[in-house]
Amino acid sequence: MSVPRRPPAKRISRPDEARPGVAARVVATALYGAVLDRRQPLDQLLDPSTGDAAFRGLPFRDRRLVHAIVATALRRQGEIEAALGRLIERPLPRRVGDLRHILEIAATQLLFMEVADHAVVSVALEQLGTDRNARHFKGLANAVLRRLSREKETIRAGLDAARLDTPDWLWQRWTKTYGERTARKIAEMHLIEPSLDLSVKSDPEGWAARLGGFVLPTGSVRLVPSGPIEDLPGYADGRWWVQDAAAALPARLLGPVGGMRIADLCAAPGGKTAALAHAGARASAVDSSGPRIDRLRTNLARLDLEAETVVADVLDWAPGELYDGVLLDAPCTATGTIRRHPDIARVKRPEDVTVLAALQARMLDRAVELLRPGGILVYCTCSLEPEEGEALFQEAVFRHNLTPLPVLAGEIGGLDDAITPAGTVRTLPCHLPLPEPRLAGLDGFFIGRWRKD
Repeated sequence: MSVPRRPPAKRISRPDEARPGVAARVVATALYGAVLDRRQPLDQLLDPSTGDAAFRGLPFRDRRLVHAIVATALRRQGEIEAALGRLIERPLPRRVGDLRHILEIAATQLLFMEVADHAVVSVALEQLGTDRNARHFKGLANAVLRRLSREKETIRAGLDAARLDTPDWLWQRWTKTYGERTARKIAEMHLIEPSLDLSVKSDPEGWAARLGGFVLPTGSVRLVPSGPIEDLPGYADGRWWVQDAAAALPARLLGPVGGMRIADLCAAPGGKTAALAHAGARASAVDSSGPRIDRLRTNLARLDLEAETVVADVLDWAPGELYDGVLLDAPCTATGTIRRHPDIARVKRPEDVTVLAALQARMLDRAVELLRPGGILVYCTCSLEPEEGEALFQEAVFRHNLTPLPVLAGEIGGLDDAITPAGTVRTLPCHLPLPEPRLAGLDGFFIGRWRKD
C-alpha cells in the first residue's frame, strides 16, 4: 500500500469528546504512529508512571486493549501492509492525515483479533471523520475494510507471515548468521505471543502447581499470563520475580556467590540483581537511569532482598574497590526479545548494531578493570547479532588477560543446543521447542564467561 507516512506530530492526544471505544482506538493509532514515525519504544509509551498521558488517562480495561492492538499491529505489520496493498490499487496523495495508521489499526483487529467486524469498521470511519485530511477518504476506507472483512481468510492464506513480518535487514542478517531454516524458525516464533517466566525463590514445582504453570529444565516457572501480574499469588509476598528463562542464566554462571562482592552493571530492571542477592552475594547494582534504579529498589524491597544501588554511567563509575565477580548485561539492539517487544523490529536500524557494539566494547573494557585477579566476568546481551556477542567475546580474549571459561550444558538446565563450540551460550527464540507453541521458546541471548588472570 503506497501511503506516505505523515510528518511526526509533537505529542500524542485524543479528543476528550470521543466515546470510549473510539477513544481507545485513537490512542492506539497515535501510539502506533509514535513507534513507526518517531521510533519511540513502546514500553516507554505504556509506562504507567511516565508514559503517554492520553494512554494513562484511559480506564484499565481500555489500556489493556490498546496494548494488545498496538503490539499485534507491530508484530504483524508486514502482513497488514501486504493485505491492504492488495486492496488499494492506486497510490494515495501525500496529504492523507492519519489514514494509513487508522487503516492498519483497523486491519489488525479484522485479521488477528476477536473484535466484531462491523464495530471495527464503524470506529475507523468515525476516526477518519475527525481528521481533516483523512476524512476525504472515508468512502475508500469503508470499501477497503469491508472487503478485507469478507475476504480475510483468503488474503491471509496467501501471505508468508514469517518473511513479511521480519524487516529485510534482519532477515538477511539472520540468514547469513544462522542459515535460512533457522532464520525462518526465529521469525515464526516472533509471531506467537510470549509466555510469562518467573524466577522463584524456592519450591518451583509448588509454585508451578499453584500458578497453573510448569517448571522448565532451567528451573524457571512458565505459564500463560492472565490478568495483571500483580494479582498473581506470591507477587505481593515477594516469592518470585518476572524474568525470561534465558535472562535468568547469566547470574547463575558466576557460580557460588555467597559472601562475594559482585558488580551487576546495567542492572535495571533488576532480575539479575535479585538472583545474586538471593544467592547471598554482596551485590552492587549500577545503572545510568535514576527511574530504572528506583524501580529496581522497589522490586528488591518487595522481594525482601538487599543490594547496593548506584545511579552512574558504567564507563565513569569508580567504586574504589575491585570485585570478585562482574556481570555486564550490556545495552544492545535487543533483537533477541522481539517476541516480547515487537516494536524493536520497527525502531532498530542496521547502523544501531555498529554503534552499540562499540559501546559494548568500551563497557567490557571497564568491567575488566573492576575485576580482581582471579575474578569471574560474565558478559551478556539480548541480541541475535554476532557483533554484539561472539565477536566481542573473541576480541576481549586478545585485548585483556582473560581466560575463557567454557559453559557446560548442565549449568544451564541441559540446553545442549545453546552451547557453542567456543563454550559460550547462544539461545535463540526457537530453542526449547514444546508441543504447545505459546509455551515454547526463549529470548535470544549471548553469554560469555572469563576468568581474569
